[in-house]
Amino acid sequence: MKSRDTLIRLKRFQVDEKRRRVAQIEMMIAEFDRMAADLDREIAAEEQKAGIADPNHFAYPTYARAAAQRRDNLRLSAENLHIQLDDAKAELGEAFEELKKAESLEDRERSLDAAISQTGQSRAVRASA
Repeated sequence: MKSRDTLIRLKRFQVDEKRRRVAQIEMMIAEFDRMAADLDREIAAEEQKAGIADPNHFAYPTYARAAAQRRDNLRLSAENLHIQLDDAKAELGEAFEELKKAESLEDRERSLDAAISQTGQSRAVRASA
């Protein structure tokens, strides 16, 4: 019985760890998206200030070009994180299923113990009567 309790605690810990990982990746994606949006605004402001919106123009602002590169890198990183998020969610689902299996085994074991105990009490009552 003790080993099953330990197993269930381990499975719960694993599920919690996977949930934290999913939440962490989601927060990173949100942060990257926010940073990319900030860079979009800065690029637009820089282009408006210079009066040039074509990145291929020879006088296109250097800061806008660098900010656009950084924004693109952030978006690429966010795309890669979405792949990691899908994997992490799949791992969370698997860990949750393993926890449910361990808990159902525990429930079955308790039900069996209760049935055995009840049967033993019924026999004792019949024997004393």
